[in-house]
Amino acid sequence: MADPQAALATQLRNIEARTGKTLAELRAMVAASGLAKHGEIRAWLQQTLALGYGDANTLAHVARQAEAPAAMGAEDPLDAIYTGPKAALRPLHARIVEAIDRFGPYEVAPKKGYVSLRRRKQFAMVGPATATQVEIGLNARELPADPRLKPQPAGGMCTYKLRLSTPQEVDAALVGWLRAAYDAAG
Repeated sequence: MADPQAALATQLRNIEARTGKTLAELRAMVAASGLAKHGEIRAWLQQTLALGYGDANTLAHVARQAEAPAAMGAEDPLDAIYTGPKAALRPLHARIVEAIDRFGPYEVAPKKGYVSLRRRKQFAMVGPATATQVEIGLNARELPADPRLKPQPAGGMCTYKLRLSTPQEVDAALVGWLRAAYDAAG
């Protein structure tokens, strides 16, 4: 599998070459635009710099990501996700990630309330559902029936969701479902 960070670096170099602007200049342009929503920034970049959808989308993400740690007041995105009463769920999150780390390389894309786990495409998302439960979304086809797995409507971000309350629930069945999703995304 190609290194996602190397692919991103190549794409950003290509954007700099096409626009004749450095990444710092491009980020400053986005900041000066006054736009805050990702879709608005992407459309503005497409129109202003004549970028394609993919390049504009990546640049919008990178520009907004540069502002996110300062805005969230945290170096580690998990610090912002697992705060207050949800802080007690952080060890459960860590246990889930430990299991996934054994599969091989993948990308972690923090969002506002969860983290997206990706290979070529998203295979799982993990984040607090309540103050006492972590929710896992899985992208895997036809997992065996289990009362813990809740099938999701077609067209959603995940095909299954489940909630965990204790580290003991990170069992062989869950690891198998995570592995199936990981393999399917690769």
